[in-house]
Amino acid sequence: MPPFNLFQRLSQAPTKPRSAPVARQFDVADLYQGPVALSGEGKSMARPFDEKLRQAYFWIVNHAIISPHYDIEYNDGPSQTYAVGDSRRVLNLPSAQSYSSFILLPLLTFATRRKCLFVGGPGRGKTASALLMGVLAGSSVKEVKRAMQHGHPQMTIADLLGNPLPADLVNAQSMDEIRIAWRAWLGMRVKIVDEYNRIPTRTQSALLTVMGDNYAEVLNHIYECPEAAWYLTANDDQGGGTYQVIEALRDRVDVTVQALAFNPRFLNELLLRVEENVRPEELVPPDIIFTESEVDQIGNDIRQVGVPDAVRRRLEFFASQFELFETAGGQFEYMTKDTARLSGADRNAAQAADNGRDRLKDLGCQTLNGISVRTLMALLIYAKAMAYFRGNGEVALEDLRQVLPFVLHNKLQPDLDAPFFALPENAAYRSDRLGWLRRLFDLSNDEFNRLDLDRDDPVGMLSAEFDLGLDGLSERDTLARLNRIEKLIAERTKGRKLYGPLYDDLLKLKYLHQRYTNYRSWLRSQ
Repeated sequence: MPPFNLFQRLSQAPTKPRSAPVARQFDVADLYQGPVALSGEGKSMARPFDEKLRQAYFWIVNHAIISPHYDIEYNDGPSQTYAVGDSRRVLNLPSAQSYSSFILLPLLTFATRRKCLFVGGPGRGKTASALLMGVLAGSSVKEVKRAMQHGHPQMTIADLLGNPLPADLVNAQSMDEIRIAWRAWLGMRVKIVDEYNRIPTRTQSALLTVMGDNYAEVLNHIYECPEAAWYLTANDDQGGGTYQVIEALRDRVDVTVQALAFNPRFLNELLLRVEENVRPEELVPPDIIFTESEVDQIGNDIRQVGVPDAVRRRLEFFASQFELFETAGGQFEYMTKDTARLSGADRNAAQAADNGRDRLKDLGCQTLNGISVRTLMALLIYAKAMAYFRGNGEVALEDLRQVLPFVLHNKLQPDLDAPFFALPENAAYRSDRLGWLRRLFDLSNDEFNRLDLDRDDPVGMLSAEFDLGLDGLSERDTLARLNRIEKLIAERTKGRKLYGPLYDDLLKLKYLHQRYTNYRSWLRSQ
């Protein structure tokens, strides 16, 4: 088979024959559909979009990007494991379809139109992977390359966004008369910024506006950008470079993917490309190129994927571990790490005074910060996207576990002085951020199981009762609920150390108490 056909070959076998259909929203147009689709519409013969997405993944991983690192592992029953080397690190052979994060996470970013950061040394395939995403959106290789923004120390806002036309600058009587020659990349559905940590700080602020608010501004003129998937690259993990990346820009990144080292056992693949002068990005099969409307539909379908209460509750418990900093505030609501950060106080001194908890047991002691709202929303959308990609209508706990390290990679900062990292068995986690985050989630789930919160969650029961609404609730019943809340608070606080999940539970109970108090006051005023 000629190399050209080898690279363009797309398997006709379904990637997941038993995938369940994803629930979708009701469309009034369905009322007008007969039992047989009208000729010309062709929807009945079209490949489902989740299948098309999987076909794109397998074409990239098998023919385009050489990435044999199947680090997103799923199991269907027991799997074979081997302890290797003096460190006895575990090599796992997954028993279910597993994936390469370097290919899958950028593809999910494409499907959800979020923002992905590639980190890794030069020549690891970061830019090539981003380039393929642009081709999947229907652009030619030449268009994607020309629209790619290359960070450099002299990059100005005009270089990034556009210039006012010189003739208008001379002849215009007002700012409104000045036309702007906008950069073509602003209108792309896939936007790529190569080496974003080499961009000057002032230009980073302009980039932040485009990334965060989807518009560009030059001389009071506004360019509205379309919804797009973003891909940024950097050669190191910490956001450093020629210029330090501003915190707000780093916070806009939804997921971080590490480019792993090339495995020389696949050198024959490189040899073939050299000998035949083949570039896979120029041979992308037309069947896996997505139209704008298809990506819109995929995004809608992903949002319809359900998150079961049991999975959501475990994410709540995990997220509640990290924000508490008992000595940071005098008022209960301000006892957080963010309060300590904003004050600029000596963290070590405040931490030394916080000696009531078991610092090895408390997961919050392993981090310097908590989890933001934006990060939690990104975590939910990527968990939904993972379930959709796997052909499921609901997020499984393992979906959440697999995407969590990549979403939190640059968001949850480790405190390397914590006792956890001093243990010999945890030494590897000082450098392996992804492994540490997955271990953190596993420890949280172990504690959740120990507390039996799936069956014994009185705060959850009170919250569910409140969510049913207050219409028709009598004053007597309101008082009864207030008493239950006060009694539960008294039980939870009696002789117990304060940990993150308890802190958030108490704040939730205070919220419920206030809502019922206000409702009781309204009842008495009637």
